[in-house]
Amino acid sequence: MPAIRLTDLTLGYDRHPAVHHLDATLPAGSLTAVVGPNGAGKSTLLKGIAGALRPLAGRVERGRGRIAYLPQQAEIDRSFPIRARELVAMGLWAEIGAFGRIRPAHADRIDAALAAVGLAGFDARPIGALSGGQMQRVLFARLLLQEAEVILLDEPFTAIDARTASDLMALVARWHEGGRTVVAVLHDLDAVRRHFPETMVLARALVAHGPTAQALTAETLLRARRMCEARDEAAGVCAPRAA
Repeated sequence: MPAIRLTDLTLGYDRHPAVHHLDATLPAGSLTAVVGPNGAGKSTLLKGIAGALRPLAGRVERGRGRIAYLPQQAEIDRSFPIRARELVAMGLWAEIGAFGRIRPAHADRIDAALAAVGLAGFDARPIGALSGGQMQRVLFARLLLQEAEVILLDEPFTAIDARTASDLMALVARWHEGGRTVVAVLHDLDAVRRHFPETMVLARALVAHGPTAQALTAETLLRARRMCEARDEAAGVCAPRAA
């Protein structure tokens, strides 16, 4: 079974579709960028794949194994009184539960995850005192502990410094080389062309999906922009396609 299969998928809020009638298959081990204009439904799609948003119609089929989801930094409350180490440790939740004890072996893994993202020695730092790049490294360290087969990243390189973006992209490449499935919402099209073999172009509907050189063209990007400009914000859920 593929890592992810979308069938006639419609997702939205308050019965208003944000994306509709999506059909796509993401093979296990694929590395896919999701691009499109603002308001194209990219973040909504990731939430639907992660299971955080129930479909209005159609379905999401997921292969076996864990899914790890990294939301945009703007969705994270940086004022919450928690240290970097405690946030990273949340990646162990599936293993130890919400109230499980952190054992020495777990502590070693937390240390290793912080070191892997270049934050050794930052474990006691409150998250509110971290820079944007440091915070993103902490969130990637939490992903490392989840050991998920499918990793969903929503704008992982936005508003961070170039060195951090490069370091984290190298980590994404290692996940891909290790056979994990990675789907990332991105705005930097040059980075997409350099690093992502597959691309989905989204504009509330699927405009293109396939090898990046074929999917990410001036024609598909123009079509996506025009489709988003023409959208009806008040539209209700359309009927599912006939079988």
